Amino acid sequence: MNKLDTKTRAQILHMLCEGRSIRAITRVMGMSKNTVAKLLSDAGAICAEYQDRALRNLTSRRIQVDEIWSFTYAKQKNVAMAKASPEGAGDTWTWTAIDADTKLVMSWLVGGRDSEYAMAFIDDLSRRLVNRVQLTSDGQRAYLETVEGAFGGDVDYATLVKVYGTSPDSAKGRYGPAECTGARKETIEGNPDPKHVSTSFAERQNLTMRMHMRRFTRLTNGFSKKVEAHANAVALHFMYYNFVRIHKTLRATPAMAAGVTDKLWEIADIVALIEAKEAEKPMVRGPYKKRSSLVN
Repeated sequence: MNKLDTKTRAQILHMLCEGRSIRAITRVMGMSKNTVAKLLSDAGAICAEYQDRALRNLTSRRIQVDEIWSFTYAKQKNVAMAKASPEGAGDTWTWTAIDADTKLVMSWLVGGRDSEYAMAFIDDLSRRLVNRVQLTSDGQRAYLETVEGAFGGDVDYATLVKVYGTSPDSAKGRYGPAECTGARKETIEGNPDPKHVSTSFAERQNLTMRMHMRRFTRLTNGFSKKVEAHANAVALHFMYYNFVRIHKTLRATPAMAAGVTDKLWEIADIVALIEAKEAEKPMVRGPYKKRSSLVN
């Protein structure tokens, strides 16, 4: 099998990170869908592993958490009628935690929206921090049940509950959004500063995800067909967002602003991680007859 060179790999990954679909990339680059999907799988797994190691001992002060909806293979209401639906088909939620100051996304989790996933997500977040933080979430009950268990009393935690009403424009179309008519701040633990009880940055990150990952775009056929591919795409996105893409306001990457790295990464650096991982794997050579039988 022909191996893609470093420049071609970097071009493909850059297009994936900027919201191009896999099929669009195959048309532009003139290669098979499986080649692009395999590169995405390898890059996503390695980016997840690298960030799991790198995003530790963080000194964040204000953190916002939120979840963003998507679906895998079919929407939840259609899974029962879908043919040969894989494990994990249906609603797929991505939990994210963002530093309000450096805009670093230090923790995320792809899966369901129940208390089990909330516990795993908040527990992972708490282990990445070295100091007391102010945490803000929406009013979802799953957070209320897990924050105290993960942080104990060592957190200043508040919720921001938004109140929605019917918008005058919502009757014009099926997908018209509801209008936010107000918000209620509630202190849950510690002494959070009311001025910083907000989920605005987390919600803005949701928009960034929808703009930079084709599988999050609504009303298209670019959705994920397998949850593993979805998780790999999310890991690659956050590697690009945290380490490569310069934040317009900060004039640096979030990883640089948070002190995680002292250099501006390029897509080629992500490719270097992939190639280093490949170099660790010894080439397995079987007998000639075994190779021949695989071809036949």
